[in-house]
Amino acid sequence: MIIVVVEVKVDSGAASKAKEAIAKMETATRAEIGCETYAFSLDISDDTTIRVIERWRSVEDIQAHMASPHMAEFNQAMAAIGPKGLDVKAYEVAREVPLR
Repeated sequence: MIIVVVEVKVDSGAASKAKEAIAKMETATRAEIGCETYAFSLDISDDTTIRVIERWRSVEDIQAHMASPHMAEFNQAMAAIGPKGLDVKAYEVAREVPLR
């Protein structure tokens, strides 16, 4: 399993301009082979921070996602709001451990 954590920094209020593109991206990505979780969120305390949490079956599934037409379309929509920063980290998880 691969966990991807993305943090995008934008100007205050800019995230709302991308809401339609985000909804479309979530729907298309969640239908992809190997996608187990794909969710955007806006930081409640800081409207300049958008986060994406992803869980994928394999690196190959992520590579297919990155090459998808909806990813290219989404990248164009995000470029239009002028992101100030981008941090992407991927973690390969050997096993899931329940937390209590």
